[in-house]
Amino acid sequence: MKGTDKHPIRFKTSTSLVIDWGNTSLKTGWFAESVLVEMNRYASPTELLADLENRPVEHVLVSSTSQPAQEIRTGLTGLASDFWVLDSQTPVPIRKAYDTPTTLGADRVAAAVGAMTLFPDQDCLVLDLGTCVTADLIDRESVFQGGLISPGLRMRFRAMHEQTERLPLVSAPDEWPGLTAKNTQAAMQSGVMNGLTFELNGIIELYRRERPGIVVILCGGDASAFESRLKPPIFAVPELVLTGLNRILRYNVENLQANTPDVNA
Repeated sequence: MKGTDKHPIRFKTSTSLVIDWGNTSLKTGWFAESVLVEMNRYASPTELLADLENRPVEHVLVSSTSQPAQEIRTGLTGLASDFWVLDSQTPVPIRKAYDTPTTLGADRVAAAVGAMTLFPDQDCLVLDLGTCVTADLIDRESVFQGGLISPGLRMRFRAMHEQTERLPLVSAPDEWPGLTAKNTQAAMQSGVMNGLTFELNGIIELYRRERPGIVVILCGGDASAFESRLKPPIFAVPELVLTGLNRILRYNVENLQANTPDVNA
């Protein structure tokens, strides 16, 4: 089912569309230049394409961490004048000080570019709480320095269930669990929720010692559950990846236009 985070508007043909195809859903952002005007979430490419049939768009960028983007590319034929897929070869407005850039996830790159866009000339720590938890450092020179990857919330619950004989499969509770639980299910919830909180706060503390004044940015599907549990100041930016994707798209469109001869000259 599609979820809409902002009210639809009537778009001009110069509108750009970015698509973040993650492990569980597709998220889209419609931008007028650098302004995000609408965000949507879709369960499948088919649902997304049906919604795009009568919507004009000039530039499209797809970032896919789980599936090839060819299905969307085929469906968008004729709907956009240019179509881009973010991969390790796509030019981006940051440098990567990473030993294996071909293995660096597109979502991590997009989040880093989003951080650089919103907080230029500052050291940034991006905490992305999704299927996996990532913590990435982008320095004030716009260099992606690397980071860490850890199991996400649901992955931790699933691992305890799948790697043991008797522990049940549980999920995050509606209310924050107490530290000292009185039953097995609550103990698992406390261990995962409080354990991840301690982990995140520990990461934040280490980076703040190393780089005083670093900007800490929180994003990802589970970010809202932890925002109030982390040591302030924290900037929660749910649209960080979409913002980064749009900056990458604009960067490539501008480069293409700058290198295209003017036929009227």
